[in-house]
Amino acid sequence: MTSSSRRCRRSVSAANRLLSLAAGVALSACSTPAVQPPSPSVPLAAAFAHARGAEAQATAAGTQWWAAWKDPTLTALVEEALGANQDIAIALQRVAQARAGADAQASRLWPTVGVQASASRSDSGVPAPVKQGMPDTRALRAGIDVAWEIDLAGGVRAARDAAQADGTAAAAGVQGARLLVASEVARQYFVLRSAEERLRIVRALAEAQRQTAARVESRLREGQASAFDHDRARAEADALDAQLPALRMLVGTTQTQLAVLLGRNPSARTVNADNHFTWPAAPAIATGQPSELLRRRPDLVAAEARVAAEALRTAEARAQWWPKLFLSALVGREDLRLNALDLAPAHFSNVALAFAMPVFNAGRIDAGVRVQSARADEALLAWQKSVLVAVREVEDSLLVRSQEAERNAALALTVEHRRRSLRRAESLQREGQIDLLALLDVQRSVLASELALSESRLQQALADVQLYKALGGGFPATQPSTAMTSLAARTPQ
Repeated sequence: MTSSSRRCRRSVSAANRLLSLAAGVALSACSTPAVQPPSPSVPLAAAFAHARGAEAQATAAGTQWWAAWKDPTLTALVEEALGANQDIAIALQRVAQARAGADAQASRLWPTVGVQASASRSDSGVPAPVKQGMPDTRALRAGIDVAWEIDLAGGVRAARDAAQADGTAAAAGVQGARLLVASEVARQYFVLRSAEERLRIVRALAEAQRQTAARVESRLREGQASAFDHDRARAEADALDAQLPALRMLVGTTQTQLAVLLGRNPSARTVNADNHFTWPAAPAIATGQPSELLRRRPDLVAAEARVAAEALRTAEARAQWWPKLFLSALVGREDLRLNALDLAPAHFSNVALAFAMPVFNAGRIDAGVRVQSARADEALLAWQKSVLVAVREVEDSLLVRSQEAERNAALALTVEHRRRSLRRAESLQREGQIDLLALLDVQRSVLASELALSESRLQQALADVQLYKALGGGFPATQPSTAMTSLAARTPQ
C-alpha cells in the first residue's frame, strides 16, 4: 500500500469520526418544553345563551350543510363553486407555498453534499531540455464537498416547526375559503330568489293598480268620478312601476356575483328564474358548545397555528445566542501528468470543524428576540380576539334567527288578513260603497305587508346561512396534524 493511499484512508477515517461526533452532538441536544396551546382570554360558557332546546339537540348537518334546505338548485351551485372558485384555488396555492417553505427549512437539518470537478492543461512550448524545469502538465481533479451546520441550540428545528405551523394555517385557510364561498353562494342565491319574488309582487300589484285606474277612467267618462281620483290612481300605478328597475337591477347584480363565485362568465345568465319558488323551512342547526368553535372554525384553527409559528420563531431568535458548530469536508482524487508521464493518482481530503459564538453585537440579537416576542404576543392577542368574535357571531346569529322567525309568523298573518280586506274593499268599491282613496290605502297596505314578509323570509334564510358560517359550517373539527404534535413536543417555547 502506498503512503498516499494510507494518508487518504486516515483522512477519510478522521472525517467519518468527525461526522459521527457531530451527529451524536446534534442528536443529544437537550430537549426543550413543548409549545403550549393558547387559552381564551375569558372563560367560555358551557352553552350558547340564545340557543334553544331544538338547536342544542339537533344533529350536525355534516360536510354538505347547504343540503339542509333541500333545494337542488342551491346544492348544485354550491358544489360547482367549491370546484371552480378562484379564491379556493388561490388558497390551495398558499398551501403549496407553505409546504415548500417547510421542506426548505427542514433541509437545513441535513448536510449539504456537492460534487466538484476540474480539468487543466498547460503547455510551456519550450524545448524538451528546458521542460524539466517548466514541465507540461495535465490535471484531472474530482471530489465530494460536504457542509453541515449542526443544530446545537435547536434554532433550525424551531424554524422548521414554525414553517410546518404555517402549513397548518394555510390548510385551515383552504377550509375557510370553502366555507366562505359556500355561504356566499347560499346568501346570493337567497337574495336572488327574494328579488324575483318581490319583482313578482310589485308587478302584480302594479297591474292591479292599472286596472283600478282604468275603471276610474271609465267612471270619469260617465261622470261618476273626479279627475283627482283618476290622477291619484294613475300615480299609484306609476309609483309601483318605478320600483321595478331597482328590483331588476338587484336580480342582475346577484346573477353576476354568482357567476364570479362559480368561475363563470358574468355576461351569461347563471341561474334561471323560478316563478314557483317557495321558501324552505328553517333547518334545525346543531350549535354544540362554544369551546367546540376552537376546532370547528377554520379561522380559529389558522389563528392558533399562527400563534404556534410565532412562538417557534421566538425560540429561533433566542437560539442565536448559543454556539454554532459548522462541519465541512472535501474528499477527492487527482490524476496528474507531467511531460507525458502519468503519475500515480493522488487522493486528497480537507476536513474542518468550526465553532462560532456571539460575544458582542450591540444588542442586535436581543432586539431581534424582543421584536419576535412582540409578534408572538400580537398573534396570541389576535387569536383571543377571534375567539370572542366567533362566539359573538354565533350568539348574534341565534338571536336574529329566533326573532326573525317570530317576525315572519306575525307578518304571514298580517298578509293573510290584508289580502282578505283587499278583496272586500275591491267588492265595495265596485258597488260604490267606498271611494277610491280607501281602496288605494288597502292596496298600499297589502303591498307593504307582502314586501315585508318577503324581506323577513330573506332575512331568516340569511340568518341560517350566517349561523352555519359562524359555527364553522358542517366541516369536521380540525385536529392538529401528527407531525405538528410530535415536532412541537421537542421545540422550545
